[in-house]
Amino acid sequence: MFNFRQDFIRFAVQKQVLRFGEFKTKAGRLSPYFFNAGLFNDGDAMRSLSQFYAQAILASEIKFDMLFGPAYKGIPLATGAAIALAEQGRNVPYCYNRKEAKDHGEGGTTVGAQLAGRVLIIDDVISAGTSVRESIELIRAAGAEPCAVVIALDRMERGQGDLSAVQEVRASFGIPVVAIASLNDLLQFLHDDDEMRANLSAVSAYRDLYGVENG
Repeated sequence: MFNFRQDFIRFAVQKQVLRFGEFKTKAGRLSPYFFNAGLFNDGDAMRSLSQFYAQAILASEIKFDMLFGPAYKGIPLATGAAIALAEQGRNVPYCYNRKEAKDHGEGGTTVGAQLAGRVLIIDDVISAGTSVRESIELIRAAGAEPCAVVIALDRMERGQGDLSAVQEVRASFGIPVVAIASLNDLLQFLHDDDEMRANLSAVSAYRDLYGVENG
């Protein structure tokens, strides 16, 4: 049922969205892998990515009424996920926010459907959690309920304290975070793939240094 997680890792590697080597993270750590969802940058890649989001959302069985995409990265992700869900027979409204409120035309800080009911936030990753925090505040201010966050990859890595960024969101806001794939899925992929297995020891060592359980 959850083979899509391994399929997603393979897809990200093929598109060079997920790369291996030595990369410096925002926290100043040297990571043996790097994930940049912005490199899903053509129509075919976005279609596949959107289908993976839809699969993760449906597999989570979270009850929701609409999607919300935080500007800017979340805008195409929420749009694509809404299309993919419609193709799966689940047609839901979606909206996204502006960085600055518009004072003419329809005005306001959001574009698309009106925020209402249980709102699912769609983003690429959670780093500092700033985007999620702003989204939750905006959704609650509109009288709606943020019900979960869906991201592409959970690095399952400690932040400044003992918790990962995903765990901090769960603890701070009391909502689940669903990932298409996690570091555990990446490790399983590296273990099972003969061509990629050379990267397994470095990623495993990195997890031993900075990883968290149940990220």
